[in-house]
This record gives sequence, C-alpha cells and structure tokens, in this order.
Amino acid sequence: MDSENIFMEEHALVLEYTAKGRGKTADANAQVLGTKYFTLLEVLPTRGLNVFEKIYVGKDKRDAIASVKRRISYDDLSGNAKTELEAAIEKIIESDIKRFLDFFNNSAPISVRMHQLELLPGIGKKHLNQILSEREKRPFDSFEDIEKRIPLLPNPKKLIVKRIIAELTSPDEKHYIFVRPYKKKRF
Repeated sequence: MDSENIFMEEHALVLEYTAKGRGKTADANAQVLGTKYFTLLEVLPTRGLNVFEKIYVGKDKRDAIASVKRRISYDDLSGNAKTELEAAIEKIIESDIKRFLDFFNNSAPISVRMHQLELLPGIGKKHLNQILSEREKRPFDSFEDIEKRIPLLPNPKKLIVKRIIAELTSPDEKHYIFVRPYKKKRF
C-alpha cells in the first residue's frame, strides 16, 4: 500500500459547485473538503451539487462524482470555496465531536518543551496545565464541559477550526494535527 492510499478520503463536503467548469474546460467542476484528513480536492460531478452536501469520494462506486480530478492546495480554491471553508470545517467537527474531544482528552507532548495542545491558537502553558489537570480528574465530555472547567479558555471548537485553517493555509507548517499535509510536486 503506498502512502497516498493511507490518507484516502471516503467522504467530502462540497465547498463550491460550478456547472460550466473553470478555465479552458467546459465540464462541471466542484471543490470539496475531505471529512477525515481535510484534504482539498477538485472533482468532476455527475450531477448538480449543493454547498455543504456530503458526497462519497472513495474508491468504490460513486453516485455524485465521476472522478477525483486532483488534489488542490488552499491557494487553488476559488474565492467562494474559501468563503465556505470555515463553516464546512465546523460542520465536520459537529458531525464527529468525539474525534475532536479525544484530541483534548488524549493529546500528548511533541517534545520535552512542547505539547500538541499548545499548537491550538490561544493555548499557552497556563491553559495547557489547566487542561491536563482537569482531564486527569475525568475526560471532557463536550466542548461546553471544557469551557466550564477551564476558565477564560477561548471556544475550544473555534480553536480547532483556526488550527485546521492554519494547517491548510501554511504549506510549510512544521506540525500537522488534523490535516493531511499538501506537498507541491517538484518537476
């Protein structure tokens, strides 16, 4: 199994659907966001698609798309797709809250001096220590539970959204927590 297949997306949310295509092609086109690794893809739809519609993009028979055209970077997204990105990420988080709560409950140190939680914007040593102390008592069971038990912590769901956007928009990011890194092909 090659490394590409390890990160294969099964489902994606539509960020933008264009009936007439882009550039030199007249084919319909859509830009989508993978729900597992937040992979940005350009797909060729077989029918009209709606923004935030969840579609199957895996290897088996697909009903909404003919094929995955290519993987794209954040810079390849249309203006409309960029506008919808934050809301799409929030929808993905809301559809799998346990996955993101598990990050707060199970994240680990990256090095002797840095913890994965510190990669979230707004979390410094003070919040880190509070989170670690509270999760030792009992795991967090909701984002509201985190906010209640950690005074002055910014909205935890928004912190995750900001981190995912940072990972998508920064091609030279050193640590990836949620996003499959995008590496430009070198010729």
